[in-house]
Amino acid sequence: MTNAVDKTRFKTGEESPWHAQYRFDGYLDGSRHPSPTSEEHEIELEYDEHFPPIRSASKGCWWMLLYKR
Repeated sequence: MTNAVDKTRFKTGEESPWHAQYRFDGYLDGSRHPSPTSEEHEIELEYDEHFPPIRSASKGCWWMLLYKR
């Protein structure tokens, strides 16, 4: 089992294990369209904040870790 320290990909609803920057990495249903808005493509979350859905598409998604703050 992978623990949060080793993970680099997270889904809508999970908690961020770090203060970090994340990038959209596809929708939970496997699609990549419609594209997120420019404001939604990358996000910064604090420790324990929940990963959001892409609101403009009303879809849950995957987030990829870019870097920790």
